[in-house]
Amino acid sequence: MTTWRAIWLGFLTAAGLQVAAINATRIGAQSPQQSQADMSPFTMELRRGALTHSPVDVSYLLDAPAGKHGFVQVKDGHLATGEGKRIRFWGVNITDWSKGSRQIPVKQDAAFLASTLARFGVNSVRFQFLDLEVSRGLIAKQGDSTRMLDVDALDREDYFIAELEKRGIYIDFNLLVGRPFHAGDGVKNAELLREGSKGTSLYDARMIELQKEYARQLLTHLNPYTKLRYTDDPAVAIVEINNENAINVGFHAPAPFYQDELTGLYNQWLAKHRTAEQSAKLREITSAGAADPVPLLSSKTLVAEAPPERFYAEAEFYNDLQHDYFLDMERYLKQTLGSHSLVIATADHSHSNSGYSILLATEDMDIIDGHTYWQHPEYYVKKLPMVNDPFNSTIVELSRSAIAGKPYTVSEVNNPFPNDYAGEGIPILAAYAGLQDWDALFWYTFEPKSDPAWKPYVGDAFDISLDPVKMPELAAGALLFLRGDVEKARTVSERTYSEKQVFDSMLIPSTERPYYTEGFPLALPLEHEVRIGSLTGPPTKPFETPKATDPIVSDTRQLAWYVGPQHTNGLVTVDTPRSQALIGFVKAQGKSVRNMSAEVNNSFCILLLSAMDEQPIATSAKLLLVAGGPVENTGQQWNTAGTDVTSFGGPPSLVEPVKGTITLNGLEGAHAVWVQPIDGAGQPLGKPTAAANIGGTWKVPLGPVTTTWYEIRVER
Repeated sequence: MTTWRAIWLGFLTAAGLQVAAINATRIGAQSPQQSQADMSPFTMELRRGALTHSPVDVSYLLDAPAGKHGFVQVKDGHLATGEGKRIRFWGVNITDWSKGSRQIPVKQDAAFLASTLARFGVNSVRFQFLDLEVSRGLIAKQGDSTRMLDVDALDREDYFIAELEKRGIYIDFNLLVGRPFHAGDGVKNAELLREGSKGTSLYDARMIELQKEYARQLLTHLNPYTKLRYTDDPAVAIVEINNENAINVGFHAPAPFYQDELTGLYNQWLAKHRTAEQSAKLREITSAGAADPVPLLSSKTLVAEAPPERFYAEAEFYNDLQHDYFLDMERYLKQTLGSHSLVIATADHSHSNSGYSILLATEDMDIIDGHTYWQHPEYYVKKLPMVNDPFNSTIVELSRSAIAGKPYTVSEVNNPFPNDYAGEGIPILAAYAGLQDWDALFWYTFEPKSDPAWKPYVGDAFDISLDPVKMPELAAGALLFLRGDVEKARTVSERTYSEKQVFDSMLIPSTERPYYTEGFPLALPLEHEVRIGSLTGPPTKPFETPKATDPIVSDTRQLAWYVGPQHTNGLVTVDTPRSQALIGFVKAQGKSVRNMSAEVNNSFCILLLSAMDEQPIATSAKLLLVAGGPVENTGQQWNTAGTDVTSFGGPPSLVEPVKGTITLNGLEGAHAVWVQPIDGAGQPLGKPTAAANIGGTWKVPLGPVTTTWYEIRVER
């Protein structure tokens, strides 16, 4: 059993989600015996879409070229342009995990890919794995060393970035992610290190030298197509020091050399931060001889049993170690290299345990960042609908990390494929990120396809580039998030922690996930904005036990989360003037929003309606409707338990078309409503049909043509 699987199965038991798994089996996780008879081919055709104008193009949301208003800064606790205007980022990661993908595209594809991303409303990209070796990344293959950048790969990346910037798309560089350190780099025991050298890269002197060398090579490089070094390019909004990397009590180094190095640093720290009497006590506790170094706990299983003196000494040491590493790297980027970009240290990325120690070590950086996934494939659990489990949702998990007075970004998130309910992720998070007043969402991930003739299907768990529901949702989500259609919460709930509470949170059982704060009401982030006031302040006060409500309604009254008495027919409604949605078990719940109601045949679906101009839906001349449900690949097969696929399938991708009728009401002065299905290239699919006017409401038929999105025009 893998570590991740053990952790996650333990969490399932602790959190009592076995009941939810039984319910999910009853309501819809598809079994291998279930056919694809109700599904039809519908594929994203991005290359064809780049050839002509699309009626559902939302690139007008972008302010091109990127950086024209100066470097992105922090103002009033949020991201802002150089002129001081609030800016939000709606982004994607660029990677190449799925078959046929290429992280650094050929020059012939750069303009096409940049315009495609802009057309779907993407105004920022996160380059995560550039520190891989060619042909995937920028690192040149030169024997047993990773210390040079490949000239051709860097040239293609420069060209791609220039094309992105022209269209108003900002850049986020992630410096250390998957670099495979080699012996020729002067790194000890390189064969024992994981890619990116998790843990050790935060303290090993040689690895830190190499990280700085790579940062210098990349960031001080002159892009010949923009005529700017990346340190001087205002379109480079963010630089991340280290991806998902933290070290804490119980860390076990991969080799004796690194354990000895870490122990040496610990004993140097003890000499500065503990009295002779305190150090003697630690020697007694650890049975260390007078001439021997005080050892560190090297197993997480021993942490809970450690005496307080030992636990707190090591917790403080690891906090200082990480804090000093990140500050040193930030000084190098800004002072030595002259970078003007904002800096992220690393993300709060593990929700199976407390993240407050990571936040304590990184809170001095410009931006606080979070990562999470709804039912990551490594967890091997049934693929459940998030609408049925609000308290473990991506919104609640991510909300724990936001700190008052700091921009908060989410640089990795997804509801991974395969999951019949995966389409719920983008619209729900876009809506609640507005309520929480967050600054950026980067979906993981968009993977450029290198072959123009590539047959479209969903290539892996994370790649959204050819997902026939998530890509239309990306455009609609850009409207929702970038415009701020959901109002920020009217009330901000701040909590504070003492440093002791931060360290103690590492010992709290997983029954308190994801907040690891005893008694914290998990409905709170779905009602109000939630922030950390301090991590070195007064202890958190006890929380009052709230009265359970269904639905859970935001204090703006624009968002509601219905769960039902048995948590089997969840539904999220979004009800704002310019964007409205019904997400989840629409048929069972029978709810409506101010301008839209639905009668659909599907058990589960997403209906997302947005004005494509600055008008409210009631007076808009043009609307975008996304209507999506389950997505599969042709021939995809589930195992008997419904936990994973035995065959991923292949092209073409299939959708369960949303069938039925939506009713639009309150369209002021409308005398005709035309409904135009859109194909996978963003082009009209057949001819538009007229919606029927029934007593001043407009009946829009769904399903006669297989599609997942529509343009709706209102004539007045």
